[in-house]
Amino acid sequence: MSNHIITIGREVGSGGREIGERLARELNIECYDRKLLEHTAKESGLCEEVLEHHDEKKRSSFLYSLVMEPHNAGFGGSPYAEMPIDQKVFLAQYNTIKKLAEQGSCIFVGRCADYVLAQQDHVLNVFITANKDFKVKRLMEQYNLTEKKAMDLIVKKDRERSSYYNYYTSQKWGNAKSYDLCIDSSKFGIDGTVQVIKNALNYR
Repeated sequence: MSNHIITIGREVGSGGREIGERLARELNIECYDRKLLEHTAKESGLCEEVLEHHDEKKRSSFLYSLVMEPHNAGFGGSPYAEMPIDQKVFLAQYNTIKKLAEQGSCIFVGRCADYVLAQQDHVLNVFITANKDFKVKRLMEQYNLTEKKAMDLIVKKDRERSSYYNYYTSQKWGNAKSYDLCIDSSKFGIDGTVQVIKNALNYR
């Protein structure tokens, strides 16, 4: 397979992470979702707990910054030391995504990877959406949630992802113009969505 980078933006419950992992197995390449936090911690010196706390969230908590900055958060004595912690996290992930993409074919789930790699060739930017019933059912089954809790989770997490993406990219999360391919996984199913993305690679 030629060198390909795939970025996957996704709504909560649409199956984006599972799609990325299945696609990675079929293409025999790495998928960076939670694993990206481990790499970022090693590369940046930020502890994984800090990365987890700010992962795909735009925060402006003054009290949290006082606790974490600058010595507990990493980057001590570096040009990043005066940045708010949420910006440190974004920049650390930004640099890690760039570095991993330079090493060869891989898949990134979320974390504004489409924006980070906008100037690189051989990148396919995908956004996964789905209808409400599909997403609610998946979350209820995966996490043993009630219908109301599943709905609340969708609203909360999608709001966080949207706010994070819109703030750091100055683009609109989920807007078709920001991506090469937008897929409704409730129409194609998880396996079908994987196949659609694989087919799209042939046109890159």
